Amino acid sequence: MSLAVYMDVHVPAAVTEGLRRKLLDVRTAQADSAGRLSDEELLARATAVGCVLLTLDADFLEITARWQQHGVPFSGVLFAPQGTPIGRMIEDSELCLAGMTADEFRSRLVHLPLR
Repeated sequence: MSLAVYMDVHVPAAVTEGLRRKLLDVRTAQADSAGRLSDEELLARATAVGCVLLTLDADFLEITARWQQHGVPFSGVLFAPQGTPIGRMIEDSELCLAGMTADEFRSRLVHLPLR
């Protein structure tokens, strides 16, 4: 069973829909009324609901590094830089979510695209 993913507000709707078409458990910050949270609050929220956060926001590179350094646990982050092709983001996200366990993702940042 795949891990659930929590979409940051910066992720294109096409990625959200593409992952849902693949029958993944996809949640969004907007639907969770979390669209106005700070980045750190958003990562904490994704962790609280047991989801890996998918984001295009480079601020999460610094946030995850700081949390790792200070031993603050989080569910995991998939980071794709702006301009990553939508199809590649969908494929690589699906591969990570289906192929990694929650323990393997815990407090880890995974950069997309994978290749």
